[in-house]
Amino acid sequence: MRKKKAVKVILFIFLVLFIIYVILIYFLVSACLVPSFMDRLSAFEDITRKCYAEQVQTTEIQENQSRLLMDTAKWLETAKRQKISVQTSDGYTLIAAEFGAKEESDKWVLLLHGYTGWKEEMYQFAYWYHEQGFHVLVPDLRCQGESEGDFIGMGWTDHFDCALWVDYILACTPDAQIVLHGQSMGAAAALIMSGSETSADHIAAVVSDSAYTDAYSMFGDKITEWFGLPAFPFVDSACLMLRLRGGYDLRDASALEAVKRSKVPTLFIHGDEDKMIAVEMSQELYDAASCEKQLFIVEGAGHGQTQDKDPDAYYGVIADFLGNVL
Repeated sequence: MRKKKAVKVILFIFLVLFIIYVILIYFLVSACLVPSFMDRLSAFEDITRKCYAEQVQTTEIQENQSRLLMDTAKWLETAKRQKISVQTSDGYTLIAAEFGAKEESDKWVLLLHGYTGWKEEMYQFAYWYHEQGFHVLVPDLRCQGESEGDFIGMGWTDHFDCALWVDYILACTPDAQIVLHGQSMGAAAALIMSGSETSADHIAAVVSDSAYTDAYSMFGDKITEWFGLPAFPFVDSACLMLRLRGGYDLRDASALEAVKRSKVPTLFIHGDEDKMIAVEMSQELYDAASCEKQLFIVEGAGHGQTQDKDPDAYYGVIADFLGNVL
């Protein structure tokens, strides 16, 4: 009788611990991938604060950034743009801003922002491409900015969503030369698209700025850094939870596997002082890529600062690269 009670107590304890663990995993997934939940926890502000603290703070970078933002703001005063939308297969409305080229052109660029970002962050890039004669399309990725969604896609659901924007571009310009230019998570999405059988045929070039190799590794690094938890077993549990709740697995979001299949000319850019995504990740991506490729390491730049460190060199490298492949 006592043994039966002891077994019941042990089973009850295990059940309680299991429920607590499931709640913890639910919390982790929501705190990292659901912006509305992050806002309630003030997680967005905490992550932004940590990311800012890890950036390189030099007078040169700050002055260049201010100048680029001022030039972009001046351009936006007269630039003609329209808001457009597409509907995903799972029922969400995605929003983008479109800047038509100043003259007739078959060149388009799709600009993809990073984790917890929004389209307006990419307007400074839109300004440069527009001046080069491109049509520019700048979406809010799923679950961010004005776009609807359940979970941040970490590049995986985004590469399906961005195929809808490619379809939109092709409907406007059937012979479009489409450039994908992404930063951070947006760069990972662009790389995953470049290795996709359905999307890659319509992509002329990729500019990958500060991409990570795969979401699984990034998630493991960040739950340790942000929450002080070990990657194992929490990442694998989070993958299962995300598959049940969001319909995708972090293991699917692998830019590294995609570039091994890619035939799309790709420019890899990364700052050598990036504390958010190690520069070694872009080196690994470059080494693995089977396409025509180029690697540009920006000395003295942190995460998202490659264009701010030396704008002339940054855009000069992009112009030369695109001039050779388009």
